Amino acid sequence: MLKKNLSTAAVLIAVAALGLAGAAPADASVVSAGALALGRQTLPADDGWAAAGPGTTGGSAAAAVSVVHDRDELVAAVAGDAAKIVYVSGRIDMMAGQSCSALADPGYDLPGFLAAYDPAVWGRAAKPSGALEDARVRSAKRQGDQIKAIVGSNTTIIGINGGRLSHGSLVLTNVSNVIVRNLELTDAADCFPAWDPTDGSTGNWNSLYDLVSLSGATNVWIDHNTFSDGNNHDEDQPLHFGRPYQVHDGASDIIKGSDLVTVSYNDYYDHDKTMLIGSTDTPGVDVGKLRVTVHHNRFNNVFQRAPRVRFGQVDVYDNLYVATDEGYQYSLGVGFESSIYAENNYFKLSADVPAADILHYWKGTKATVLGSLVQVSGRRPVPVDLVAAYNAAYDPDLAADAGWTPVLRARVDPTALVPAVVAAGAGIRHLGR
Repeated sequence: MLKKNLSTAAVLIAVAALGLAGAAPADASVVSAGALALGRQTLPADDGWAAAGPGTTGGSAAAAVSVVHDRDELVAAVAGDAAKIVYVSGRIDMMAGQSCSALADPGYDLPGFLAAYDPAVWGRAAKPSGALEDARVRSAKRQGDQIKAIVGSNTTIIGINGGRLSHGSLVLTNVSNVIVRNLELTDAADCFPAWDPTDGSTGNWNSLYDLVSLSGATNVWIDHNTFSDGNNHDEDQPLHFGRPYQVHDGASDIIKGSDLVTVSYNDYYDHDKTMLIGSTDTPGVDVGKLRVTVHHNRFNNVFQRAPRVRFGQVDVYDNLYVATDEGYQYSLGVGFESSIYAENNYFKLSADVPAADILHYWKGTKATVLGSLVQVSGRRPVPVDLVAAYNAAYDPDLAADAGWTPVLRARVDPTALVPAVVAAGAGIRHLGR
């Protein structure tokens, strides 16, 4: 199928002729007037950290738009740094019919890998090496080449007609000025997870692909998207070497000096490692960066990292957290030299999740947490000082002042209204196109 490259004028003529203005197009090659207007939208002034510096306009100034329907069209359309608006129409499977077995290097097979690197055989002192590990790495590269869409600077990506990317990863590396909106992203499963016996006391399987990955990316707006593992849940994977064979990494990770990012009105559900901001405790490129705003998102039965933060000044406000699954670990990870400012967040907890577990210590020392409401098992919500609750249950204590106050906020809702506001606006199909 050929990618449709259409000038704005041509599309508007087609829309008018077909009587489709303001409605979802019957023909996926035609973009509705509402979707065209959406593609031209830029991040509003003061809407989080991505409004700082030059602001975030994406591809709004592009002379032409692209409508893509499959993996190859998408990869071609988002490449390069020229201004561009890319409409993802319908469902795109980034595996494009490929299976994990078809992507495997001839020298790799999981049973052989498990036999070779069983801790009883290999030990726990060193990471796997040798022919089978090399074959796994080659297999992982083949999968990465298949499922990654490398996004250039000055890009707006908009989902239309139920726009959905399955089994793929949008990769933003050393780029700037990118907008991703109204897109469903699901199940970027790693066919070839890495085994690291030195990760923790018992070792861990680690996967490679995020649904959206920011590395050295600046001025990025991630808005009104839906993120999940689909029907492929990590808790349903087998145990190997006594550890979960985890096939998913982050939903939207922000690492390696990324900066000036706004994450708003997204729906995250049924995922484990949701949003990592900063990937290492080693000072370097992250110092003074990783400034991120996270507002009006729903984190529904995600287990951890909503977000987990290192170094950055991260503003987390007006988010709805639902923590009723037995796999829940924590929501806000207070990491090394982090400065989280969390305000007016609403937490729905099951009876077996204590409010003290909403925060988690990851070598951080401080966090400002204000205006939190906690609702347990459908009862009346009550205000809770989450730093005090954490300090009463765990050591070391956290200081209750992150040392800064956010100013880039376009709209702050009272905590009691957050469930209704987020339910009415978070995720795909809420942008009025």
